Amino acid sequence: MRFRSKHLAKATTLLALWLTAGCASYYQANQSFNQEFERGNLQAALATLQSNTKEANSKREFLYYVNNGLVLSMTGQYEESNRYFEKAYLFGEDYRINYLNEVASYLTNPTITTYRGEDHEHLMVLYYKAINYLKLGNTQAALVECRRVNTRLQQLSDRYSSNEKYQRDAFIHTLMGLIYESDKDYNNAFIAYRNALAVYEEDYSRLFRAHTPQQLKVDLLRTAWLSGLTEEFEFFKAKLQMPEYEYKPHTGGEVIFFWHNGLAPIKAEWGLTFAVNKRDNWVYFYNEQLGISFPFSLDGYDQKDKDGLGNLQIFRVAFPRYLERPQFYSQATITANEAELPLQLLEDVNQIAFKSLQQRMHLELSKALIRAALKKVTENQLRKEDKALGSVLGVINAITEKADTRNWQTLPHSIYYTRLALPEGKSSITLKLQTGAQTDTHTFNYQLTRGQILFHTFSSLESRYPNYGQFGY
Repeated sequence: MRFRSKHLAKATTLLALWLTAGCASYYQANQSFNQEFERGNLQAALATLQSNTKEANSKREFLYYVNNGLVLSMTGQYEESNRYFEKAYLFGEDYRINYLNEVASYLTNPTITTYRGEDHEHLMVLYYKAINYLKLGNTQAALVECRRVNTRLQQLSDRYSSNEKYQRDAFIHTLMGLIYESDKDYNNAFIAYRNALAVYEEDYSRLFRAHTPQQLKVDLLRTAWLSGLTEEFEFFKAKLQMPEYEYKPHTGGEVIFFWHNGLAPIKAEWGLTFAVNKRDNWVYFYNEQLGISFPFSLDGYDQKDKDGLGNLQIFRVAFPRYLERPQFYSQATITANEAELPLQLLEDVNQIAFKSLQQRMHLELSKALIRAALKKVTENQLRKEDKALGSVLGVINAITEKADTRNWQTLPHSIYYTRLALPEGKSSITLKLQTGAQTDTHTFNYQLTRGQILFHTFSSLESRYPNYGQFGY
């Protein structure tokens, strides 16, 4: 027995070391790629990413596609970028739950399941695809993405009935309006802008304390006028308190400038301790700090297992949480034709990520507690047959208790935009980025034809250290 215990202890130590090696967060596991990307070394980041082709057939398939698509887009390889984004889109369309993996995750942790992507991440796939097509001058293909994104928005609305949940996206409706307008479809553009205004006023102001961009108000009135919707034009002039607005045709071209500022939050692990209280045929897990309690039925378990669970005093479980990477630049302006225009906040990706996790946190907590309880039941059953093996399983259960920290971490923290009317021919603009007393400038040159609308994106990858005081609950 001493010989067996000695080898069992050794095996347990080796297994613990092996399992611990795989317990790094998703961000830490991709440290090399993340460092290159955050430093702006995009070609090196792409080489690192594509050297690990096995990820395309892993449980992180979606993230492999979107990271490739985003970096390729940033390096101007729009067609190749869209090939990866199309794979990410089809992944979302074809995704089916593997119930065997789901069951197994309750005995290990959720990282053994395939990452399906967050709702807002799937919308961002279509944003990047549409922008890529617009940069390639393929407006019709961008309109196809418009229809796809509209279907996704309808699916979101059907899935969530609560007004407290993120189910409509003002940014995506605004994007649809811009794409329709670039195709001279002013009526559909007006409808999309009107929908965006409603989401800002009814959802974003309440959920994210976000205000309607002034540019959107102008675009709404202009497309109402161009669509011949006189009554709607007058109605929204009054509603938006813009009585002085008059449509003035422009003889040159336009640039719609998107600024991707900072980096999206990263997911990390959040360990919570629950006290246990047994009453009748139920075990209740509760956390006084958060004021939450979850019941676990003991039906179907023998008395020894019931006593084992009931005698527990403390239960530690792991949950995902978001860590914000605060923006380095606080604001930006563009100078063109001796006029200075502010970049206006269009979408706070960071806040939407937090909200998306928060609205399903009750489910995440429930699944984690069920996982922990099932692990303990299995451990107790094994202890009845072999105490040493039961102890080994106890160690394994503790080590494998891990949260799912996967998310699309190369997205921007926030997206800003403005619309520039420029003369026909050559034009130059200056982007000024502000952080405290420091100002960084970038100059861009364009060649525009009459009536042309160009789409331009600029990414600021600088961010501040994560805020460890913010959680996903």
